[in-house]
This record gives sequence, structure tokens and C-alpha cells, in this order.
Amino acid sequence: MWAFVLVVLVLFLIPGPAVILTISQTVRGGLKGGIITGAGIAVGDLLHTIAAVLGLSAILMTSALAFELVKYLGAAYLIYLGIKALLEKAKGPDQPDEKGLDSTVSFGQALVIEVLNPKTALFFLAFLPQFVKTEGPPVVLQLLTLGLTFVLMSILYTTLLAFLASSIGSRFFSKNGRQSRWQGKIVGTIYIGLGLQLVFQSQK
Repeated sequence: MWAFVLVVLVLFLIPGPAVILTISQTVRGGLKGGIITGAGIAVGDLLHTIAAVLGLSAILMTSALAFELVKYLGAAYLIYLGIKALLEKAKGPDQPDEKGLDSTVSFGQALVIEVLNPKTALFFLAFLPQFVKTEGPPVVLQLLTLGLTFVLMSILYTTLLAFLASSIGSRFFSKNGRQSRWQGKIVGTIYIGLGLQLVFQSQK
């Protein structure tokens, strides 16, 4: 378990989609939005863990059609979110706050993005079994324990990222219309970039 925790910590140091999503949503929606985004990512990872335990992720590894289908669905969703953010009008200071709705949307978007990333599914399928002991508890129980440990560490990590991004972002961005509009363009560009990156991912 300690070896697993250490490897996961090292992996967290490598910026990936989860890091980019958490930071961009924090800059756009504040600390709460970033934390909720991290929670959505963690729930997505939990679903991938369950899929790996049940063997569903193996389908993505063996079926090129299934892999391509999930990949293009995820890419299309990311590009859609990017275009939506680019076209979104900035809110004026006199407009009502909708942080509650934004938090719900942030959670849902992060969950869908994480679930529709086939590389994440293959990661869990290939990564978790490496830390399973043949003479230990039932394999299913070990995989679930490792997966839940990863999810817990993911929540703590993205929460820390959200706090850091919120602290730094508040110094460079304000709530005026012009800067809010630029935030939307930055987030939109990031989403489109992630979507295009996903399009060119291969199964191996």
C-alpha cells in the first residue's frame, strides 16, 4: 500500500486533464467550483475502479470500436464545452450570482469528462493489478481498496490545487466584465485543446 501511495503521489506531479480541469474551473468559478470539479473527477475515477473490478475496462482494451466510440464522445463533449465557454457572455456586476448552479454544472461536467476518457479506464485496468498480492485478501477486495485509496488521494490533491489556484487567481482576475470574458476564452481554449488531444489518443 505504501508503494502504491508513493507512486500515485509521483503521478499527481505530472500535469494531466484532471489538473487542468480543476485549475481552469477554479479560475472561472471560484474555490467552490474547483473543489466540486475535483469531486466530480473523483467520482469518475470511482466508476472506472468499479469497471476495472468488473472487467468492463477490458472491453476498451480489446475492442477498437468501443475505444474509438468512447474517445470521440469524450472529445466531442470537451469541444462542445470549449465552444460554449468561448461564446458565453460575461456577467455584469449587477447580475445575480448562480454559484449553486455553477457548482452542479462543474460536478457534472467533470464527471462526464472523466468517465468518457478511455485512457483513464485503461490506466485503472493496467495500474491497479500491479499492486495486488496473490497471497493476500480476495483480488476484488484489493482492487477496490486500491481504487478507493486513489479516489481519496485525488480528492485531497484537487482540493489543494483549488485552494492554490483560487489564491493565485484572485490576485490576477477580478469580477469585472472584461476580465470575466477573458476567463471564459481561456477556459474554452483549454477545453478545446483537451478535446483535440483526446481525438489523437491511440488505444496503445
